[in-house]
Amino acid sequence: MQRAAGGGGPGWLRDLTRTKPVDQIVAEGGHGEGGELKRSMGLLQLTMFSVGATLGTGIFVVLGEAVPLSGPAIVVSFVLAGLTALFSALSYAELAGTIPVSGSSYSYTYATLGELVAWVCGWCLLLEYAVSVSAVAVGWGQYLNELADKTIGVTIPAALSSPPGGGGVVNVPAVAVVLLATFLLLRGTSESATANTVMVFLKVGVLVFFCVVAFIAFRAGNLTPFAPLGIAGISAAGSKVFFSYIGFDAASTAGEEARNPRRDLPLAILLSLGIVTLLYVAVGLAAVAAQPWREFEGAEASLAMVLDEAAGVPWPSAVLSLGAVIAIASVVLTVLYGQTRILFAMARDGLIPRIFMRVSPRTAVPAANTVIVAAFVSLLAALVPLGRLADATSIGTLFAFALVNVGVMVLRRTRPEMPRSFRAPLFPVTPLLGVGFCVYLMIRLDVATWTVFVLWMLVGLAAYFAYGRRHSRLRRAEAAAGERA
Repeated sequence: MQRAAGGGGPGWLRDLTRTKPVDQIVAEGGHGEGGELKRSMGLLQLTMFSVGATLGTGIFVVLGEAVPLSGPAIVVSFVLAGLTALFSALSYAELAGTIPVSGSSYSYTYATLGELVAWVCGWCLLLEYAVSVSAVAVGWGQYLNELADKTIGVTIPAALSSPPGGGGVVNVPAVAVVLLATFLLLRGTSESATANTVMVFLKVGVLVFFCVVAFIAFRAGNLTPFAPLGIAGISAAGSKVFFSYIGFDAASTAGEEARNPRRDLPLAILLSLGIVTLLYVAVGLAAVAAQPWREFEGAEASLAMVLDEAAGVPWPSAVLSLGAVIAIASVVLTVLYGQTRILFAMARDGLIPRIFMRVSPRTAVPAANTVIVAAFVSLLAALVPLGRLADATSIGTLFAFALVNVGVMVLRRTRPEMPRSFRAPLFPVTPLLGVGFCVYLMIRLDVATWTVFVLWMLVGLAAYFAYGRRHSRLRRAEAAAGERA
């Protein structure tokens, strides 16, 4: 059994840098004092979880921001962003197959970089998951309104579809989609996975429908000049569309509910990234071939604009709105799921209260955890204009990605003999590139986003020293072992 390791120096420093033994993490996987999770998910469900978390509002709105930067070369920008995500995906795939537990990058960093870094990573994931799902839920109401207006000519009053400060009183649709996802999650993992798989197939079908309609209006002249703004424009657009790839790591939060995690988790992560990249490239090509690239400037609903022009009738854009409604519901479901499983792992380690690790004996899901997270997300989505806070989810995600890439390199050095079901190729080039691209994209974010991120980190560190460090199970176990010695 690998022993817990910590840095030298004072006791407090050893506390902060102690790593949790990989063998212990794996042995604890699937159960804890609060009960056991149930292994019910196969490769298809895991892949659809990652696709479901990734394929959301981004592709429906991002072209209006990215195409003016790159022109028709947006297809190259999507490939560039996909390759950037791939470096981190390879690291996630290796660690998911080696440490197949629910904590995702939180657990990976606990095994490789120490308790304090793991806490910081978990805190970043809280920002990524909880805040982003709130922002996504807010967007759901807007698309629902658009769909209702196009199909039955009815819209929800602004007072009930926007938060205070955004022209309304309470955002009822945002709460409704969170409650729907919560209902599915509380029924059981298998039921949630089935519902998500159906929704993913539907939203993929809608994007394929978009490509078919848009390609009918294909104009070769719209693709020339192909890169009017050069390499700089392609790179700038790549940075914009990269954030449409966030979510491919969702399968790694299901490590303790996968039937064959060592085989299926790496495959699910890489397959989902491949599926999403293929869809994005096809949608981007169809859009710029059907519409002159300069007309995308300032278009918020860029795909709907393309369909309106290509088809000449309103019903195809109504189908697209339906796809957006389904896409966002799927994102809410999968991201809520991921958040609860990360909190489950943190609670099992004693870093947050034990209520988050209690598993329902009937449904084999962390029910109290799910209800608490859903209540927090619902309040945030219903009452708070998210603004810059939602933008900060990107920086938290990139920070977690960078830590996973570093973790792969550390574990290769400290545990080279450990069996790995998947190995990142061209090591250490790929994880080093993963770190480099993440740092590059973080640097490109604005000062306001960095300010929110730093403030969030300060709050997280205060919470760790006030609660997490004192209640750490690993720290207590080491203290008890020292007393016996």
